[in-house]
Amino acid sequence: QVPLVESGGGLVQPGGSLRLSCTASRFIFDNYAIGWFRQAPGKEREGVSCLSSIDGETYYADSVKDRFTISRDNAKNTVYLQMNSLQPEDTAVYYCAADSVPWDRFYYYCSGYGSLPSVLKTWGQGTLVTVSS
Repeated sequence: QVPLVESGGGLVQPGGSLRLSCTASRFIFDNYAIGWFRQAPGKEREGVSCLSSIDGETYYADSVKDRFTISRDNAKNTVYLQMNSLQPEDTAVYYCAADSVPWDRFYYYCSGYGSLPSVLKTWGQGTLVTVSS
């Protein structure tokens, strides 16, 4: 009934890892692109990583390339964000979002900041990731 539910956030030391989960309704999972976004205190919301439901195409922000990996578990209707080598600057509330727009447009929204990602239709409540000693 709830379209998107995030989990997996918490407190981790620098260099540590977390795996975030975004569980979607079956319809959304099968038909919509899904992405991860974050908003740090005092900062604009930004796209982190997004995944096409059609062909597995992905987007990664430059700041997380080679550290974060987005993936799907079709049996669980869940999109994951595996986050390795976490640093204090990764501290933020992480949100998943989904929309039925074509992938090219979703990619455009995912690569943006501020109000641009906010046009996506469906958002979860967010999960807090804190990276600190």
